[in-house]
Amino acid sequence: MNIEEFHSFKQKAIKWAASFEVCCLLDSNDYSDQYGRYDMLLAAGVTKQLNAESAEKFAELKSFYDHNQEWMFGLMSYDLKNEVENLNSTNPDYLNFPNLFFFIPQYLIAVKAGRIDVLIGEHQILTIIDGQEIDESPDRNIGTSENGCIKIQNRITKPRYLETVATLQQHISRGDIYEINFCQEFFAEHAAIDPANIYQRLNKVSPTPFSGFFKINDQFLLSASPERFLCKRGNRLISQPIKGTAKRSNDLKLDQQIKEKLRNDVKEQAENVMIVDLVRNDLSKSAVKGSVKVDELFGIYGFPQVYQMISTISCELDPSVHFIDAIKHAFPMGSMTGAPKVKAMELIDKYECNKRGAYSGAFGYFTPQGEFDLNVIIRSLMYDAKKHYLSFQVGGAITFAANPEAEYEECMLKASAIIRTLCP
Repeated sequence: MNIEEFHSFKQKAIKWAASFEVCCLLDSNDYSDQYGRYDMLLAAGVTKQLNAESAEKFAELKSFYDHNQEWMFGLMSYDLKNEVENLNSTNPDYLNFPNLFFFIPQYLIAVKAGRIDVLIGEHQILTIIDGQEIDESPDRNIGTSENGCIKIQNRITKPRYLETVATLQQHISRGDIYEINFCQEFFAEHAAIDPANIYQRLNKVSPTPFSGFFKINDQFLLSASPERFLCKRGNRLISQPIKGTAKRSNDLKLDQQIKEKLRNDVKEQAENVMIVDLVRNDLSKSAVKGSVKVDELFGIYGFPQVYQMISTISCELDPSVHFIDAIKHAFPMGSMTGAPKVKAMELIDKYECNKRGAYSGAFGYFTPQGEFDLNVIIRSLMYDAKKHYLSFQVGGAITFAANPEAEYEECMLKASAIIRTLCP
């Protein structure tokens, strides 16, 4: 299957999957990934599902997995932190995604090295997918304003953002924290979109290795995530936090200079190593003693809009620790909180204006053999089709040395791919 055939198949497959009440697409966009098992996974329909509502949602998930031990796809919202630690969230939630939702699919399609396999369901389903009609129109009206664009609003103003960053730096100077990931929401009301169409636009503008499309009834998650939260391969756990961003240039010579500058940026390295230490600590709670190691420190990886500094930390999972407990011990991703983790999360709730919900949580899959792969929900659109409410959030690491204006501009850079998607 060549690239054009694969692109056409993906378009048809997403349209087919979106006709189900629940579906999940995971797409690596052909990025090289030594830990990835598949180029694409598509799960559609439900045979069983878990929408955890108790005070012990991870325990519910563990019981659900142990009882079934089948392929499962699901998401974990950021506010599961309140179960992991003694925390609470009082900010408003404008989307109300499930805190923890997993399902066993009716159909599961896998793509690897150009080969399509139906792992669950009848093989004839590929014929049905191939018969789907796709809309190739690049200028399809997706918004509700006069020019076809979605009207995006900021939850907080730029002056308030700058003021809050300065306040957070006071917490840092007092020694309350070393670093904090401070985020802001962009939103649109009365937004009428075609989620499958918007996801494909987003994936075209910003193809990333952990992108995905997740539908739970009227709620949609359209993700261009570049970040892996945690995966399990054999008995090893691998986490790959991102901390460090630089805007790319169309000028090849300048672009290479930007890459090298990021590679040697002492400030970005300092931010990155703080999160590496945090993740090492998180993994040590589930690891065979002495097995936690940093496989790569300060790796520089290119994406369409930005270069990112990514480190890789791994460990051997203690045989006495259930892999779902290992996920709980590391949740949420340290790159989206700050350090120390608990205090940073307390301040996030105090200074951000809304609950993060699914944002900076994770979604992905479990296998029948107990392996899994979960992304970090960033660079992602969340949409409630019933309320016609659309939202995305962006943030950055605030340290004592951070420049508030530069941090604001970094937020706008990270938001640019989504804004371009909504206003092509």
